Amino acid sequence: MIAQIVKRLLIAIPTMILIIATAFIIMRQTPGGPFDAERQMPPEIERRLKAEFNLDLPLHEQLVAYLGDLAQGDLGPSMKYKDKDVAEIIAEGAPTSFIIGVAAMTLAVLLGGLLGIIAALGQNRPQDYLVMGLALFGVCLPPLVMGPVMQLVFGLELRWLPSQGLMRDQMAISYLLLPVVTLALPQIAIISRLMRASMIEAMRSNAIRTARAKGLPEWQVVWRHALPVAFLPIVSYLGPAIAGVMAGSFVVETVFELPGIGSQFVTGAQQRDYTLVMGVVIVYAGLIILLNLAADILYGLLDPRARRAA
Repeated sequence: MIAQIVKRLLIAIPTMILIIATAFIIMRQTPGGPFDAERQMPPEIERRLKAEFNLDLPLHEQLVAYLGDLAQGDLGPSMKYKDKDVAEIIAEGAPTSFIIGVAAMTLAVLLGGLLGIIAALGQNRPQDYLVMGLALFGVCLPPLVMGPVMQLVFGLELRWLPSQGLMRDQMAISYLLLPVVTLALPQIAIISRLMRASMIEAMRSNAIRTARAKGLPEWQVVWRHALPVAFLPIVSYLGPAIAGVMAGSFVVETVFELPGIGSQFVTGAQQRDYTLVMGVVIVYAGLIILLNLAADILYGLLDPRARRAA
């Protein structure tokens, strides 16, 4: 297991460098620049600004200079937010994004797993068809569609919850509930389908037949013998699920006007704030790599076959 962890970490280093280089080149090659929207400025001031951010260098030299600063832990100053470093801006949005992401993943795993179990135990019955119908509905409607719908129904029509907006010093559940549900719905749908298929397979295994032959109560057969085996595919899916939640946060935070990292990325991309966009890309890519590694470690701890293979 330790050898596998070291191997994955060694692979992660060139992967991160490739991600950074790709994002860096894409941002620099996108039409427009960070100072194009400014009022007409004297050429000398424009040259000084470009020199400050190395924009007067060839692209490959800009990349080398950026990687050198990054190796020292410096994400650089923002090109649009005056007197603010990128690290400070990301730190301001991190609590909101963290709470929304953790809450969405927790809701997706718990509710999706429960719905999958209900569908599997009632295979080809009304509850099975209902759960699979809802899962198909959830897969077909991404956050970009569900967000405005949730705002319209629960925020504007029923007026049960605030439709958007949250101050940085607020963490009111009422403001976070709609974004969390919107972000979790696609993952609930996918996890419920995975759990159903896995649970059906587990319930048909020889181990379950042996447990029933011993006269164990059905609830023990399900919860103590079938569920741990059925949950393994969900653990292996946690890596892609986390990536999906992080990608969805860009849309959700923008739609609901939340001061998180995702909305900072969108604003930075619109304003061509190169350093801010790169900082968010690095944070998200690093988190996805580390959390995928954590999911693999958890899978190995739960499944003895994976430990032996490692």
